[in-house]
Amino acid sequence: MKKTIDKIYHSRFFSSIFRTTVFCLKKELKNCESVLDLGCGPSSPLQYCKNVKYSVGVETFRPSLEESKKRKIHTEYIEKKVEKVDFPENSFDAVIMIEVLEHLPENIGYAMLEKADKWAKKKVIVSTPNGFLPQNQYDGNPFQKHLSGWEIRMMKKLGFRCRGLSGFKFIRYDAPIEAGRDQDDFMASVRLRPRIFWFIIATLSQLITYPFPKYAFEIFCVKKIK
Repeated sequence: MKKTIDKIYHSRFFSSIFRTTVFCLKKELKNCESVLDLGCGPSSPLQYCKNVKYSVGVETFRPSLEESKKRKIHTEYIEKKVEKVDFPENSFDAVIMIEVLEHLPENIGYAMLEKADKWAKKKVIVSTPNGFLPQNQYDGNPFQKHLSGWEIRMMKKLGFRCRGLSGFKFIRYDAPIEAGRDQDDFMASVRLRPRIFWFIIATLSQLITYPFPKYAFEIFCVKKIK
């Protein structure tokens, strides 16, 4: 089932209708050839953006870093906490933080967004849960714990435009995801039963939540650098 869902999710037809994270990222990075991927993890969606010619992945959890290296997702890698790296101004066309902000204390998150503005020439792109979503560490990775929540009003105040992802928020968990669940499973965060039925409803509701992100489980935020 998971392989089938993965195949459908990554199909051009499906993603263009239901606006997946990968679709949104590919669209926004269309004119970007160099990208800084902060908190890149083991399987960054940047791997699907074939027009990106140079990318740097920053990751502090070594197993995730090594997995990303095996997949040859990035040109270069830096094994550090995201708040410990620094680059000259305008070093990259775009800086992305995909599911990263929520793992940082709020003050550090704001500082990273400010740094991203400085490092990016064209865009800063962020995806994060819509508000605070409790989550503890898993897979032996202490950095998976959620430490902050980011809302649309916060992101808009910083100059981001926001879209909604993953369908209606009420369908998915507002509490820690069950222990032992596959965190890469698209259905992992669906809390209602039967799970496959509500996953389909969540997918269909993406047609509504994309233009009306306040109802969405996740938000996809883009800031153009002037």
